[in-house]
Amino acid sequence: MFLSIQEIKKNKLRYSLICLVIIMIAYLIFILTALANGLSNANRQAIDSWNAEKIVLNADANGLLDQSTITKKQAKQYPTNKRADITQMSANAQTLKDDNKVGSQIIGLNRNQFIYKDLKITSGRTFKHAYEVVVDDSLISQDHYRLGEKIKFSSNGHQFKIVGTVKNNQLNVAPVIYASAQNVQSEKFGKNDQAMISAIIYRNDPKKTVSGTQVMGMEDFIQDIPGYSAQNSTFEFMIVFLLLITLVVISIFLYVLTMQKIPYFAVMKVQGVSNFYLAMNVISNALILAVGGVAISALLTFLTAISMPAAVPMTFDPALMIFVSIMIILMSIIGALIPMRTVTKIDPATAMGGI
Repeated sequence: MFLSIQEIKKNKLRYSLICLVIIMIAYLIFILTALANGLSNANRQAIDSWNAEKIVLNADANGLLDQSTITKKQAKQYPTNKRADITQMSANAQTLKDDNKVGSQIIGLNRNQFIYKDLKITSGRTFKHAYEVVVDDSLISQDHYRLGEKIKFSSNGHQFKIVGTVKNNQLNVAPVIYASAQNVQSEKFGKNDQAMISAIIYRNDPKKTVSGTQVMGMEDFIQDIPGYSAQNSTFEFMIVFLLLITLVVISIFLYVLTMQKIPYFAVMKVQGVSNFYLAMNVISNALILAVGGVAISALLTFLTAISMPAAVPMTFDPALMIFVSIMIILMSIIGALIPMRTVTKIDPATAMGGI
């Protein structure tokens, strides 16, 4: 380590450029990781907040909530223990005055079931009367809606009053609006077929499947959200590819530097310095550069996090960032192992002729 530090001090510019490359790659990986995590959460926040195990959908819905309808007859055949019926509707929530429109997921709830009872109200109160709604707080903080304001979901629809907010309740990257099941059924189906619902949510296994419906685990249901799996796979591929780039970049730089130092390594070998010591010198160089680069990029990521507008769906998970940091450092160490063969095969008699 001492030799590595002295070498880096002597060749500040050379090693600073290598460190800069690591900083840029690590910073990009951190930002992509935060964006992937943020988008993933924005797809499933509301579902996670329900703390449910199973969901019952129409068998022909292909696992999609917005294509599912369950009749009153089918719903009656399912057990009522730890159950919550929901009616889902995708619509633009729009204000009455300035016609501000935001694409939203409207979820109808029954007041005597667990999802309604477990709503964690952050401001205002839960809905108690007809045509009252509780909204995700992003509608207030980002889209400038207000408590007490009236909204509607269609030009001919009823007016709903915002009476409360909940935090971190998004579905399909859209804010969730909770209202009474009757009101949502009326908006979605009209006056006919109001008994139909979109899904049944369970905190345990219903242990039966009624004809015309399917029972799914919540994780399987989340994976079927349009674009969810493809989006996560894309980000994972990009992050892995960037880690491989880190490996290649470190390997190339250290190999070139090792080749330039062959005559000096030869002199050290003549003096009795072991291959292990020389190898540890190369690994120490990589370790110092990687740790320094990751630390600086982490600071840049922190500054980005506090300056990023709330509208950008980025979530900085400390545990995930630590894991990514370890992977970057590990890739750097692996990259340093590649020039090891060159160091161990140095012939002092041949190499010293280059001094």
